[in-house]
Amino acid sequence: MKFKSLFFLFFCVMYFTKVSALQNILKDTSYSINSTFKKYVKVFPKIKVVKTKKFNNVSQTENIVYKKLNYRNLALDAFINKDKNNPAVILIHGGGWKSGNKSHMHNLAKNIATKGYSCFAIEYRLADEAKYPKGIYDVKSAIKFIKLNAKRFHTDSSKVAILGASSGAQMATLVGTTNNNIKFEEEANNVVSASVKAIINLDGILAFKHPDSKEGKMASLWLGGSFRDKPRIWKEASPLFHTNKNTPPILFINSQFKRFHAGRDDVIKILDNYAIYSQVETIPNSPHTFWLFQPYFNDTLKFITQFLNQKFKAN
Repeated sequence: MKFKSLFFLFFCVMYFTKVSALQNILKDTSYSINSTFKKYVKVFPKIKVVKTKKFNNVSQTENIVYKKLNYRNLALDAFINKDKNNPAVILIHGGGWKSGNKSHMHNLAKNIATKGYSCFAIEYRLADEAKYPKGIYDVKSAIKFIKLNAKRFHTDSSKVAILGASSGAQMATLVGTTNNNIKFEEEANNVVSASVKAIINLDGILAFKHPDSKEGKMASLWLGGSFRDKPRIWKEASPLFHTNKNTPPILFINSQFKRFHAGRDDVIKILDNYAIYSQVETIPNSPHTFWLFQPYFNDTLKFITQFLNQKFKAN
Protein backbone atom coordinates (compact mmCIF):
# COMPACT_ATOMS: atom_id res chain seq x y z
CA MET A 1 0.00 0.00 0.00
CA LYS A 2 2.84 2.34 0.89
CA PHE A 3 4.51 1.61 -2.48
CA LYS A 4 1.28 2.43 -4.35
CA SER A 5 0.97 5.73 -2.50
CA LEU A 6 4.54 6.68 -3.35
CA PHE A 7 4.00 5.71 -6.99
CA PHE A 8 0.81 7.80 -7.14
CA LEU A 9 2.60 10.76 -5.58
CA PHE A 10 5.44 10.44 -8.11
CA PHE A 11 2.94 10.25 -10.98
CA CYS A 12 1.15 13.39 -9.75
CA VAL A 13 4.40 15.33 -9.43
CA MET A 14 5.49 14.35 -12.93
CA TYR A 15 2.07 15.13 -14.40
CA PHE A 16 1.79 18.59 -12.87
CA THR A 17 5.42 19.35 -13.72
CA LYS A 18 4.67 18.58 -17.36
CA VAL A 19 1.44 20.66 -17.27
CA SER A 20 3.35 23.53 -15.68
CA ALA A 21 6.04 23.35 -18.39
CA LEU A 22 3.43 23.36 -21.14
CA GLN A 23 1.64 26.31 -19.57
CA ASN A 24 4.90 28.23 -19.54
CA ILE A 25 5.25 27.87 -23.32
CA LEU A 26 1.83 29.00 -24.44
CA LYS A 27 2.47 29.90 -28.04
CA ASP A 28 2.37 33.44 -29.36
CA THR A 29 -0.28 33.46 -32.10
CA SER A 30 0.07 37.13 -33.00
CA TYR A 31 1.58 36.26 -36.38
CA SER A 32 -0.93 34.51 -38.60
CA ILE A 33 -1.95 34.60 -42.24
CA ASN A 34 -5.14 36.44 -41.31
CA SER A 35 -3.41 39.08 -39.17
CA THR A 36 -0.80 39.60 -41.87
CA PHE A 37 -3.49 40.00 -44.51
CA LYS A 38 -5.26 42.64 -42.41
CA LYS A 39 -1.97 44.45 -41.96
CA TYR A 40 -1.04 44.58 -45.63
CA VAL A 41 -4.37 44.84 -47.45
CA LYS A 42 -4.58 48.53 -46.60
CA VAL A 43 -1.39 49.18 -48.57
CA PHE A 44 -1.79 46.40 -51.16
CA PRO A 45 -5.57 46.27 -51.77
CA LYS A 46 -5.32 43.64 -54.51
CA ILE A 47 -3.75 40.93 -52.36
CA LYS A 48 -5.64 37.69 -51.74
CA VAL A 49 -4.90 34.78 -49.46
CA VAL A 50 -3.71 31.77 -51.46
CA LYS A 51 -6.51 29.22 -51.88
CA THR A 52 -5.85 25.76 -50.51
CA LYS A 53 -5.87 23.05 -53.16
CA LYS A 54 -5.78 19.28 -53.09
CA PHE A 55 -3.50 17.49 -55.52
CA ASN A 56 -4.14 13.89 -56.53
CA ASN A 57 -0.42 13.11 -56.80
CA VAL A 58 0.40 14.39 -53.30
CA SER A 59 -0.33 12.66 -49.99
CA GLN A 60 -0.57 14.70 -46.80
CA THR A 61 0.25 13.48 -43.28
CA GLU A 62 0.30 15.92 -40.39
CA ASN A 63 1.93 15.91 -36.96
CA ILE A 64 4.56 13.25 -37.47
CA VAL A 65 6.75 13.35 -34.38
CA TYR A 66 10.39 13.87 -35.32
CA LYS A 67 11.85 14.79 -31.94
CA LYS A 68 10.90 13.94 -28.36
CA LEU A 69 11.74 16.46 -25.68
CA ASN A 70 11.43 15.65 -22.00
CA TYR A 71 8.21 17.68 -21.73
CA ARG A 72 6.68 17.57 -25.24
CA ASN A 73 7.18 16.43 -28.82
CA LEU A 74 8.07 18.33 -31.98
CA ALA A 75 6.27 17.42 -35.20
CA LEU A 76 6.34 17.94 -38.94
CA ASP A 77 3.76 17.81 -41.70
CA ALA A 78 4.68 15.79 -44.78
CA PHE A 79 3.49 16.42 -48.34
CA ILE A 80 4.76 13.57 -50.46
CA ASN A 81 4.65 13.24 -54.22
CA LYS A 82 3.56 9.71 -55.03
CA ASP A 83 6.61 9.17 -57.23
CA LYS A 84 9.59 7.43 -55.64
CA ASN A 85 12.99 8.82 -54.71
CA ASN A 86 12.02 12.48 -54.72
CA PRO A 87 14.34 15.32 -53.71
CA ALA A 88 13.29 16.66 -50.30
CA VAL A 89 12.43 20.24 -49.33
CA ILE A 90 12.26 21.28 -45.67
CA LEU A 91 10.17 24.43 -45.07
CA ILE A 92 10.61 26.74 -42.05
CA HIS A 93 7.89 29.25 -41.24
CA GLY A 94 8.46 32.85 -40.20
CA GLY A 95 7.11 34.95 -37.36
CA GLY A 96 10.03 36.88 -35.92
CA TRP A 97 11.47 33.80 -34.16
CA LYS A 98 8.61 34.23 -31.65
CA SER A 99 5.36 33.38 -33.41
CA GLY A 100 4.08 31.55 -36.48
CA ASN A 101 3.03 28.02 -37.28
CA LYS A 102 4.12 25.24 -39.63
CA SER A 103 0.69 25.36 -41.26
CA HIS A 104 1.68 28.71 -42.80
CA MET A 105 3.92 26.75 -45.20
CA HIS A 106 1.30 24.21 -46.27
CA ASN A 107 0.23 25.82 -49.52
CA LEU A 108 3.81 26.29 -50.65
CA ALA A 109 4.73 22.75 -49.59
CA LYS A 110 1.81 21.18 -51.44
CA ASN A 111 2.44 23.11 -54.62
CA ILE A 112 6.15 22.25 -54.63
CA ALA A 113 5.38 18.61 -53.88
CA THR A 114 3.10 18.29 -56.89
CA LYS A 115 6.11 19.13 -59.08
CA GLY A 116 7.93 15.97 -57.96
CA TYR A 117 9.23 16.64 -54.44
CA SER A 118 8.74 15.44 -50.88
CA CYS A 119 8.08 18.51 -48.73
CA PHE A 120 8.11 18.92 -44.96
CA ALA A 121 6.72 21.86 -42.99
CA ILE A 122 8.35 21.64 -39.58
CA GLU A 123 7.64 22.82 -36.07
CA TYR A 124 10.51 24.20 -34.01
CA ARG A 125 10.93 25.82 -30.62
CA LEU A 126 10.21 29.55 -30.68
CA ALA A 127 11.82 32.28 -28.57
CA ASP A 128 9.34 32.15 -25.68
CA GLU A 129 10.09 28.46 -25.24
CA ALA A 130 13.78 28.26 -26.04
CA LYS A 131 16.44 30.73 -27.07
CA TYR A 132 18.94 30.43 -29.91
CA PRO A 133 20.39 27.97 -30.90
CA LYS A 134 17.68 25.50 -29.82
CA GLY A 135 15.50 26.22 -32.88
CA ILE A 136 18.49 25.54 -35.13
CA TYR A 137 19.07 22.26 -33.31
CA ASP A 138 15.45 21.34 -34.01
CA VAL A 139 15.71 22.02 -37.75
CA LYS A 140 18.85 19.89 -38.02
CA SER A 141 17.15 17.11 -36.05
CA ALA A 142 14.24 17.22 -38.51
CA ILE A 143 16.62 16.91 -41.46
CA LYS A 144 18.23 13.85 -39.90
CA PHE A 145 14.84 12.30 -39.15
CA ILE A 146 13.72 12.78 -42.75
CA LYS A 147 16.93 11.25 -44.09
CA LEU A 148 16.67 8.29 -41.72
CA ASN A 149 13.11 7.72 -42.96
CA ALA A 150 13.87 8.37 -46.61
CA LYS A 151 12.11 5.23 -47.85
CA ARG A 152 8.95 6.05 -45.92
CA PHE A 153 8.89 9.56 -47.36
CA HIS A 154 9.83 8.57 -50.96
CA THR A 155 12.91 10.73 -50.52
CA ASP A 156 16.42 10.71 -51.96
CA SER A 157 18.47 11.56 -48.86
CA SER A 158 21.32 12.87 -51.03
CA LYS A 159 19.07 15.59 -52.47
CA VAL A 160 17.80 17.83 -49.67
CA ALA A 161 17.01 21.54 -49.88
CA ILE A 162 16.03 23.88 -47.09
CA LEU A 163 13.60 26.74 -47.56
CA GLY A 164 12.70 29.44 -45.07
CA ALA A 165 10.47 32.50 -44.95
CA SER A 166 11.44 35.73 -43.15
CA SER A 167 12.93 34.72 -39.76
CA GLY A 168 12.63 31.15 -41.01
CA ALA A 169 14.80 32.16 -43.99
CA GLN A 170 17.50 33.42 -41.63
CA MET A 171 17.32 30.05 -39.87
CA ALA A 172 17.32 28.06 -43.12
CA THR A 173 20.36 29.91 -44.40
CA LEU A 174 22.20 29.45 -41.11
CA VAL A 175 21.41 25.73 -41.21
CA GLY A 176 22.74 25.50 -44.78
CA THR A 177 25.88 27.55 -44.15
CA THR A 178 26.76 25.40 -41.11
CA ASN A 179 26.66 22.06 -42.92
CA ASN A 180 28.56 19.43 -40.91
CA ASN A 181 29.35 21.91 -38.12
CA ILE A 182 28.53 19.88 -35.01
CA LYS A 183 28.44 23.02 -32.87
CA PHE A 184 25.02 23.66 -34.38
CA GLU A 185 23.70 20.19 -33.61
CA GLU A 186 22.20 19.11 -30.29
CA GLU A 187 23.22 15.49 -30.61
CA ALA A 188 26.27 13.94 -32.21
CA ASN A 189 24.95 11.46 -34.76
CA ASN A 190 27.34 9.94 -37.24
CA VAL A 191 24.67 7.71 -38.77
CA VAL A 192 23.32 10.48 -40.98
CA SER A 193 24.29 14.07 -41.76
CA ALA A 194 22.08 17.16 -41.32
CA SER A 195 23.69 18.76 -44.37
CA VAL A 196 21.65 20.19 -47.24
CA LYS A 197 22.48 20.69 -50.92
CA ALA A 198 20.53 23.89 -51.64
CA ILE A 199 19.12 26.90 -49.76
CA ILE A 200 16.06 29.00 -50.59
CA ASN A 201 15.78 32.27 -48.71
CA LEU A 202 12.46 34.16 -48.83
CA ASP A 203 13.20 37.67 -47.54
CA GLY A 204 15.35 36.65 -44.60
CA ILE A 205 18.29 38.57 -43.16
CA LEU A 206 21.85 37.28 -43.50
CA ALA A 207 23.39 39.44 -40.76
CA PHE A 208 21.78 40.68 -37.56
CA LYS A 209 24.15 43.61 -37.12
CA HIS A 210 24.50 45.28 -40.51
CA PRO A 211 24.00 48.76 -42.04
CA ASP A 212 20.84 47.52 -43.78
CA SER A 213 19.44 45.62 -40.79
CA LYS A 214 16.85 47.03 -38.41
CA GLU A 215 16.65 44.03 -36.11
CA GLY A 216 16.06 44.88 -32.47
CA LYS A 217 13.51 43.62 -29.96
CA MET A 218 12.57 40.37 -31.73
CA ALA A 219 16.17 39.44 -32.44
CA SER A 220 17.16 40.30 -28.87
CA LEU A 221 14.45 38.04 -27.50
CA TRP A 222 15.55 35.06 -29.60
CA LEU A 223 19.28 35.66 -29.18
CA GLY A 224 19.05 36.15 -25.43
CA GLY A 225 20.04 39.82 -25.32
CA SER A 226 20.79 42.92 -27.33
CA PHE A 227 23.82 43.31 -29.60
CA ARG A 228 25.47 45.33 -26.85
CA ASP A 229 24.94 42.46 -24.40
CA LYS A 230 25.57 39.53 -26.78
CA PRO A 231 27.78 40.67 -29.71
CA ARG A 232 29.34 37.21 -30.16
CA ILE A 233 25.94 35.51 -30.36
CA TRP A 234 24.58 38.09 -32.83
CA LYS A 235 27.54 37.38 -35.09
CA GLU A 236 27.41 33.61 -34.61
CA ALA A 237 23.73 33.51 -35.56
CA SER A 238 24.34 35.46 -38.79
CA PRO A 239 24.70 33.24 -41.90
CA LEU A 240 27.03 35.81 -43.48
CA PHE A 241 29.82 34.84 -41.11
CA HIS A 242 29.55 31.13 -41.94
CA THR A 243 29.41 31.46 -45.72
CA ASN A 244 32.45 29.77 -47.26
CA LYS A 245 33.61 27.37 -49.96
CA ASN A 246 31.33 24.65 -48.57
CA THR A 247 28.12 26.68 -48.77
CA PRO A 248 25.46 25.21 -51.07
CA PRO A 249 23.84 27.18 -53.93
CA ILE A 250 21.34 29.79 -52.73
CA LEU A 251 18.19 31.25 -54.24
CA PHE A 252 17.15 34.60 -52.76
CA ILE A 253 13.58 35.76 -53.38
CA ASN A 254 13.05 39.23 -51.97
CA SER A 255 10.51 41.98 -51.53
CA GLN A 256 11.56 45.55 -52.19
CA PHE A 257 12.23 46.13 -48.48
CA LYS A 258 15.99 46.36 -48.08
CA ARG A 259 16.04 45.58 -44.36
CA PHE A 260 14.87 42.00 -45.03
CA HIS A 261 17.92 41.10 -47.09
CA ALA A 262 20.60 42.69 -44.93
CA GLY A 263 23.90 40.99 -45.70
CA ARG A 264 22.67 39.32 -48.88
CA ASP A 265 25.05 41.10 -51.23
CA ASP A 266 27.98 40.37 -48.90
CA VAL A 267 27.08 36.68 -48.97
CA ILE A 268 26.87 36.73 -52.77
CA LYS A 269 30.37 38.23 -53.01
CA ILE A 270 31.75 35.34 -50.97
CA LEU A 271 29.86 32.79 -53.07
CA ASP A 272 31.16 34.42 -56.26
CA ASN A 273 34.73 34.09 -54.97
CA TYR A 274 34.23 30.33 -54.78
CA ALA A 275 32.18 30.09 -57.99
CA ILE A 276 29.13 28.92 -56.04
CA TYR A 277 25.81 29.54 -57.75
CA SER A 278 23.46 32.18 -56.37
CA GLN A 279 20.33 33.73 -57.80
CA VAL A 280 18.32 36.80 -56.79
CA GLU A 281 14.68 37.32 -57.72
CA THR A 282 12.77 40.37 -56.56
CA ILE A 283 8.98 40.45 -56.25
CA PRO A 284 8.20 44.10 -57.10
CA ASN A 285 5.60 46.17 -55.27
CA SER A 286 4.88 43.41 -52.78
CA PRO A 287 4.46 43.08 -49.01
CA HIS A 288 7.23 41.44 -47.02
CA THR A 289 5.25 38.20 -46.70
CA PHE A 290 4.63 37.89 -50.44
CA TRP A 291 4.74 34.06 -50.36
CA LEU A 292 1.43 33.98 -48.46
CA PHE A 293 -0.59 35.94 -50.99
CA GLN A 294 -1.64 36.25 -54.58
CA PRO A 295 -0.72 37.73 -57.02
CA TYR A 296 2.83 37.01 -55.77
CA PHE A 297 2.51 33.33 -54.87
CA ASN A 298 2.62 31.99 -58.43
CA ASP A 299 5.86 33.79 -59.30
CA THR A 300 7.39 32.68 -55.98
CA LEU A 301 6.48 29.07 -56.73
CA LYS A 302 7.87 29.36 -60.27
CA PHE A 303 11.23 30.70 -59.08
CA ILE A 304 11.48 27.98 -56.41
CA THR A 305 10.64 25.05 -58.65
CA GLN A 306 12.90 26.26 -61.47
CA PHE A 307 15.79 26.54 -59.02
CA LEU A 308 15.10 23.12 -57.49
CA ASN A 309 14.76 21.48 -60.88
CA GLN A 310 18.04 23.02 -61.98
CA LYS A 311 19.86 21.75 -58.89
CA PHE A 312 18.27 18.33 -58.53
CA LYS A 313 16.69 17.28 -61.84
CA ALA A 314 18.76 18.81 -64.63
CA ASN A 315 20.54 16.28 -66.81
